[in-house]
Amino acid sequence: MNIAIIGTGYVGLPSGIGFAKLGHNVTCVDINKSKIHSLQNGILPIYENNIEQLFLEVVNENLTFTTSYSCINEADIVILAVGTPQSNNSEKADLKYIFEAINEICKNLRDKNKYFILATKSTVPVGTGDKIEQIVHKINPNIEVVSLPEFLREGYALEDFYNPDRVIIGSNSDKASKAIKELYSHIDSDKILITTRKSAELIKYASNSFLAMKIHFINEIADFCEKSGANIGDVALGIGLDSRIGNKFLNVGPGFGGSCFPKDTLAMLGMAKELGVGVSLIETTIKGNNDRFKKIANNIKDMLKDIDNPKIGILGLAFKNGTDDCRQSPAIEIIKEFIKNYQNINVYDPRAINNAKGILNDNVNYTNSIYECANECDLLVILTEWDEFKDIDFLKLKDCIKVKKIYDTRNIINFNEAKKYGFDVINIGVKN
Repeated sequence: MNIAIIGTGYVGLPSGIGFAKLGHNVTCVDINKSKIHSLQNGILPIYENNIEQLFLEVVNENLTFTTSYSCINEADIVILAVGTPQSNNSEKADLKYIFEAINEICKNLRDKNKYFILATKSTVPVGTGDKIEQIVHKINPNIEVVSLPEFLREGYALEDFYNPDRVIIGSNSDKASKAIKELYSHIDSDKILITTRKSAELIKYASNSFLAMKIHFINEIADFCEKSGANIGDVALGIGLDSRIGNKFLNVGPGFGGSCFPKDTLAMLGMAKELGVGVSLIETTIKGNNDRFKKIANNIKDMLKDIDNPKIGILGLAFKNGTDDCRQSPAIEIIKEFIKNYQNINVYDPRAINNAKGILNDNVNYTNSIYECANECDLLVILTEWDEFKDIDFLKLKDCIKVKKIYDTRNIINFNEAKKYGFDVINIGVKN
């Protein structure tokens, strides 16, 4: 098939690479000229596990990049994968990039009778597909609008592309549904669910809201464990063995972040308010997660309260491992909470330093390794669950850190190994 993908971010680019590797002819469109220039020259603008080698195999072969929308005229399927950030003025998703893309599609369409499928991978409010359809059908009534929500995890997008839990096709047309199923012919048919367009749009929001609630729940249980003397590791393992619950998203931490959960829970709340529907669990989750950032920041402040002009080392800036994305990162939000009170803050992340600089500017000291970050620090704080942090060389670390105190908000380091080298480790969800 000939596929045009509008948007080259954390959804559009991995999807384009994946479809190209399957043998489809893929053209990715983005209005950012410098990004397209980099991609045309084999330079990736984002980090994802295992993406670079696959990208180099298909770029300039059956995967090309352009700033021109004219490629839609050769496409069998056009996929919208532009951002839908939270609106500045409300909880709702900002759809300006969606409708800018739709307008460009309409302007660049030469054959007003050409049949093709317009599939929305961007996360959009329920009913957006209807609005898109109204616009494009004024230009070409043969365009079929489909909701094709993405469930790619950042950091593991290609893994999820080739082996997803499910593919949701929201379509009112058997012809369009059949074509999308063909596009995903590498996926077992029992993993493909065809629904109405509105149901598909809601499935994405409901899924992310539920997972966000699960994260908030286990963090609250961790707080309970800290007061009661129970161990969150044992508790999470015990409840996760229940097949009705499952063990995913039961890892404690400093809260959830990224480009999806924060904005999608807010958008879900905004849609519910418009409809007059109560979603108290989602509302509580949003508030609880924001409070979580403040709680972790206050814990750090308490650990430093008796030290004059303390030096802090922060390991992790991305919102999770496997990606360089710092949008709504718990690490960034926590640093913001205490950055006004402390001037001597070292930070390190194996992938996200450049993105963090655009947010934190010169308010922190950027370092190149765990050990440079920890140098002469009074407290070392782990905020992102990178494998590199799990494998800290404590023998090497003890020679550079001033006070052997580690606040492990992800519970990832080897507690007993750290103790062996004299480190005082504070974990989440245990009575320290």
